[in-house]
Amino acid sequence: MRTVLPTGSTTTIFSLRDYHDLKINGYRRSLDTDSCGLFFSSLPFRAGCRRWHIIYRPKGYDGNSDYISFFLALDDIIDEGGVLAKFTFSLLDQDKNPLPCYCITSRTYHFSVPGRMAGFEEFIKRTTLEASEHLKDDCFTVRVQIHVVKKTPSILVPPSDIQQHLGSLLSMEGADVRFQVGGEIFVAHRLVLAARSPVFNAELYSSMDEGIATNTVRIDDMEAQVFKAMLNFIYTDSWPEMEQEDESIMAQHLLVAADKYCMQRLKLICESRLQSHINAASVAIVLALAEKHNCTGLKEACFKFLRYSTDPLVITETEDFEYLAQSCPSVMEELNAICLARDLEMAEISQGINVPTSSNQCGAWFYTKVDRQSTSCFECRLRSSLLTTKLRTGSACSKENKVCMVVLHGSGFWVFWMFW
Repeated sequence: MRTVLPTGSTTTIFSLRDYHDLKINGYRRSLDTDSCGLFFSSLPFRAGCRRWHIIYRPKGYDGNSDYISFFLALDDIIDEGGVLAKFTFSLLDQDKNPLPCYCITSRTYHFSVPGRMAGFEEFIKRTTLEASEHLKDDCFTVRVQIHVVKKTPSILVPPSDIQQHLGSLLSMEGADVRFQVGGEIFVAHRLVLAARSPVFNAELYSSMDEGIATNTVRIDDMEAQVFKAMLNFIYTDSWPEMEQEDESIMAQHLLVAADKYCMQRLKLICESRLQSHINAASVAIVLALAEKHNCTGLKEACFKFLRYSTDPLVITETEDFEYLAQSCPSVMEELNAICLARDLEMAEISQGINVPTSSNQCGAWFYTKVDRQSTSCFECRLRSSLLTTKLRTGSACSKENKVCMVVLHGSGFWVFWMFW
């Protein structure tokens, strides 16, 4: 519960209220000890957005009292300034209602260090509790209601607007370098670019050191809209606004640009955006990008998608996969092993199989029992997993009157090819 308290100061004061019930089981057993300093601590609980615990002393604070003592202790990390709180301990009746005659409220305490406790040494006399109906089956319950008081400045400080100020520098004012990209001219500030990219720093200032500085830099391997988006990120550190359908394509181009100019944060943002756009139509091109630009996380996301795809044969027959096979042959070897493992799992072959996961596990024979009904299905899936990699026919072997043809995979795997 949040209660606003009127105040004439320059701060707004509000309190967060919450309560916690603690049931004491085995009251008389807690008295059966010769220790004067005996106490019991409750499990931690949260109240008023803080973590607390209750300390119960059945023989009072000094161990020789006729009273039962209860204390509240802060069990949390302390912010600067500590925690201001007041609390009320109440004895509950059998219906869990506080008894007004056994409710004690504290003053406001300043909890400045973890473990700091405050409470009541004389909460209730033991003889009073023992004679009451509130001690039943050697158990009783107390409630602590906590009011955490917070102060917030009435003068609110707005969030940083440095991004807007830096973004305004994209205008012509103060610019000292020009870029010619795709027939368009962009202006920028050497200091800003150099601070954001070590590649720009080397390109823009090494030429100045050699006395051949130029005010116009030509970039031929990037589209104008991509360079504009990269400039926007350099100055504002935020993803450029664009239509949802354009995001995947722009992320692909910006990933290449970010890798070229060693802008790691932009590169990771592009990976994250591309991961959310992985589908049957895009997975091949995204996988090729991930391999060429050393994007480990994005590459694993593509492999995961392919491993659990419901129709890998359709995906692997696209033109993009032909490009992937030609440009990234090492990826195809990894992909073959992953897809093969997937196909063996889907075929539900459970006996005698040893699925190779890397090219280091080559040269072994693999066999299993396969029902005649599942042979054609397994063969089809295996064809799809091998993709476009060329196969060489190997030897045939038999096991328990089941004959299978085994072939040698181009990268060194012995795999099943056909059962009959």
